[in-house]
Amino acid sequence: MTNSIREIEDAKVLLVIGSNTTEAHPVISYYMKRAARKGGILIVCDPRRIDLVRWATIHIQHRVGTDVALLNGLMNEILRNGWEDRDFIENHTEKFAELRELVEQYPLERVSEITGVPAAQLREVALILGTQKPASLCYTLGITEHTCGTDNVISCANLQMLLGNLGMRSAGVNPLRGQNNVQGACDMGALPNIFHNYQPVTDAKVREKFARGWGVPSLPETPGRRMPSMFSGMLEGKTRAFICHGENVVMSEPNAAHTRRCLEALDFLVVLDIFENETTPYADVIFPCTCWSEQDGTFTNSERRVQRVRAALRPPGECREPWWIYRELGRRLGVDLRFESAHGVWEEMRSLATGYAGITWERIEDQGIQWPAPTLEHPGTSLLHAGGNFTRGKGLFVPAHWRPPAETPDADYPLVLTTGRRLWHYHTGTQTRKCAGFETLFGEERVEISPQDASDLDIRDGDYVWIVSRRGRVRMRAWVTERSPRGVVWSCFHFREANINEVTNNAFDPVSETAEYKACAVRIEPCA
Repeated sequence: MTNSIREIEDAKVLLVIGSNTTEAHPVISYYMKRAARKGGILIVCDPRRIDLVRWATIHIQHRVGTDVALLNGLMNEILRNGWEDRDFIENHTEKFAELRELVEQYPLERVSEITGVPAAQLREVALILGTQKPASLCYTLGITEHTCGTDNVISCANLQMLLGNLGMRSAGVNPLRGQNNVQGACDMGALPNIFHNYQPVTDAKVREKFARGWGVPSLPETPGRRMPSMFSGMLEGKTRAFICHGENVVMSEPNAAHTRRCLEALDFLVVLDIFENETTPYADVIFPCTCWSEQDGTFTNSERRVQRVRAALRPPGECREPWWIYRELGRRLGVDLRFESAHGVWEEMRSLATGYAGITWERIEDQGIQWPAPTLEHPGTSLLHAGGNFTRGKGLFVPAHWRPPAETPDADYPLVLTTGRRLWHYHTGTQTRKCAGFETLFGEERVEISPQDASDLDIRDGDYVWIVSRRGRVRMRAWVTERSPRGVVWSCFHFREANINEVTNNAFDPVSETAEYKACAVRIEPCA
């Protein structure tokens, strides 16, 4: 997030796109509701009538996978009326002419045809965004989990730069991260193209610094593989050994049959986890490791706040902390990783990072610090790009054209499936489905289907149905509800008995290689 969570409630305008916030981020959704109660204008852009719509001033119910066209259309109308922040654009951005040229190709009449949103509603939203500040934009996986996810994110940034909504309180571009500590994992370099704190592996000076810090002669010059490439490499013999740490990939990856084939072709699989799950049967070795309450460390939340985690319980049996497992693996492979504790891991990382350099465990003993905090005296940074001063110098407009999802409805598969999360469960249910209370509240997954589609298919609420795609089929009960519009069905992947990832598409964004969980073509068939 460029801004802080508490600032959300003071936004004059709040644009929420691709985020079922009340279920995926219930705490952050409280600040959105407070913004609405304080008189702020809440605009929710979502194909479904999610719960947050109850607090919204305007609900834009656009078609699945049309976010870029929607955002380009809003920018077109803003520019047509001269509502852009010309001072901000002139002094703090570059490549504006290229953006203008592209969005001129998205008049509201064309955008209305693509998105299904009335042009009059688009004009109303453009007027609000163009004439009122500060405006905060928040998004979640509904923006990123598309084959055009990178373009979606870029378009969000283009809109906020066009309006000058960066570098000020209660504004900004604010991704609400998908899982606990996913921000921290990225910060620590758990991506194949960066070292700690987003230092690129392609930079010779960065590689030299890390080689010196780690005591090795050199480091690879090219980025490693992302998940889709690693899995396809298993079938091609390019990926022969794989460590799967805290990820139940058989349930969480799209096109589950493809994932199973990949794991079956793999020579050697190591799993680190706290419970048995659907992936552990494929493992050659399983290392039982500690959970969050059994180890020391840090979490970094969506607003970049680094917070201490402390062991509250002794780990059961032969569980070990992950740092210990990796150190011992390194030792047996002839490499001394040189740390003796979680604190030692942190200090090694901090010594080579930039924005984390001033964050010691002592400084976050009682209260977290938001990075960047480059020195021990630095108080942390609650607001990125203050005053329009970007890390790269000036903000870069990157025009992006709309393109449809990789798979669209046809005669054989006439419906769009989009997926997400339920309030009561988390990810693949490895933890939450062991809780009797959650199982009582929501113990069985259902597929949401509109009353119109249910009537056409002669399906009643509670009937068992098959959801069928080109990749597989899954059986679950139908939930006939107005939440999903005609032509769209929705489900989640928390339930092993009815895992929707049996049918989702493993097409992915060419830049980020994020899979398109949010759009694929399916049909619904009644079953006994």
